[in-house]
Amino acid sequence: MISSLTQAERGAAMLITLSGMVAGLAMAAAGRGDPMGAHGWIVLAFFALFFGLLVRAAYETEAPEDRSLAYYDDPTKVGILIALAWAVIAMGMGLWVAAQLAWPDLRFDAAWSGFGRLRPVHTSGVIFGFGGNALIATSFHIMQRTSRARMPGQVAPWFVLFGFNLFCLIAASGYLMGVTQSKEYAEPEWYADIWLVVVWVVYFVLYIRTLARRREPHIYVANWYYLAFILVVAVLHIVNNLAVPASWTGAKSYSAFSGVQDAMTQWWYGHNAVAFFLTSGFLGMLYYFLPKRAGRPIYSYRLSILSFWGITFFYIWAGSHHLHYTALPHWVQTLGMTFSVMLLVPSWASAGNALMTLNGAWRKVRDDATLRFMMVAAVFYGLSTFEGSFMAIRPVNGLSHYTDWTIGHVHAGAMGWVALITFGAIYALVPGLWRRETIYSWKAVEWHFWLALAGTVIYVFAMWNSGIIQGLMWRTYGESGTLLYSFTDSLVAMHPYYVARAFGGLLFVTGAIIGAWNVVMTIRHVPRQIPAQDRPTTPKTMEPALPAAE
Repeated sequence: MISSLTQAERGAAMLITLSGMVAGLAMAAAGRGDPMGAHGWIVLAFFALFFGLLVRAAYETEAPEDRSLAYYDDPTKVGILIALAWAVIAMGMGLWVAAQLAWPDLRFDAAWSGFGRLRPVHTSGVIFGFGGNALIATSFHIMQRTSRARMPGQVAPWFVLFGFNLFCLIAASGYLMGVTQSKEYAEPEWYADIWLVVVWVVYFVLYIRTLARRREPHIYVANWYYLAFILVVAVLHIVNNLAVPASWTGAKSYSAFSGVQDAMTQWWYGHNAVAFFLTSGFLGMLYYFLPKRAGRPIYSYRLSILSFWGITFFYIWAGSHHLHYTALPHWVQTLGMTFSVMLLVPSWASAGNALMTLNGAWRKVRDDATLRFMMVAAVFYGLSTFEGSFMAIRPVNGLSHYTDWTIGHVHAGAMGWVALITFGAIYALVPGLWRRETIYSWKAVEWHFWLALAGTVIYVFAMWNSGIIQGLMWRTYGESGTLLYSFTDSLVAMHPYYVARAFGGLLFVTGAIIGAWNVVMTIRHVPRQIPAQDRPTTPKTMEPALPAAE
């Protein structure tokens, strides 16, 4: 059975198996109190795998002149499979930590199983493991199709993909060992940060080189959003993680910032990570896959460009709205609030542009669950951006900050926008990439859609109610001028909402498992398309396969 797998599938299986092995080695080294030793095993395994790829590339029988006759899709295939693996693992971790809030005894007699260590594994695993791999995989696909050019080289795409996952593995294992930089967003070790910079530079150069080789004179707007994602995330990562290692042989380091400057830098990073990792990159995904799936041109190409520049300019200034009522200067808080409210215009422009693109294609939305994933994702994007602008207003923030309302807002974006557009893109990609006639089970796609939608709605509504009740209880005073409710009283009041939150998460994780199963079954059991469609495409006929733009 192993011999029947394609090279891409063997690569994915190898990486997933390797992940399990190195995770066990990491935990063994952690038990000896040696985080760098654990990470040494991970790095050693990575370079062994990458050396195998170099050998394969060196002895590949395909002549260099023949490579330009077809797109290079193997890294995209592996990236999709890795993204689905991270989705199941990281979302499962999220379900576990949500259940721990409702039933605190759901942990083992080990430090790594506590909420404080599992929570960053969940958040980073979903954002970087699932979202990051999906962005890398889809960007490889989109930049080739919209440029009608093959990615240069056989090694760089694999270095980006596996190098990024090496960073994710180091980060996740470090969190389980309790090794972070103790920032608002739990950051991995200093050596992992340096490694990610190297990987990201290669990613940026690869993208630029592909665009430079394009046979299409126009740079499609999706590439604008992907390039903004790559470039700005690099700047954010470098500045936020400036640190001085305490020792070259230890994981501990000291941040270059302290006090209110550190807080401002963290939220400049944190909010712009939302802007350019969780928004810009996925808008690139939306602007390619939604029109293509609907068979309709973008409603307004010009509006997509205006939205791009509005988001790029406004988002950079919005992070300080997370620091209302703190030691941060009042004018900086007001600046962040003002730009956050202004962000509603370009954000709704993108959401409206996507929905208007579906004019004349609503019958397809009704019948095609894949397109419905993308449509509902656009709706949640519009709702989340409205809520974000509203919560940035100082009086509203006084009620919402530090409560579960913020958690509900974040997950409305993460589950309703990021995850749904990603699953829609994966369902749209898989049959064509693997040359399959169709998806294995359209009924399973329907089940996935409704489970994901129901799980998101239950989760978000539970956190909205929980957060507002928390905010009101924390600011309710008795006749004597003292607080009427203790913090423990608010925790007791939250319990039913935490149960509902865990149930919503269970539905969403179940949908993700069904989706991963459906993709694997499509690859393994659906008949291939006719052989003529497997032939390499000549450069002159490498079409982007998008409807004509305005």
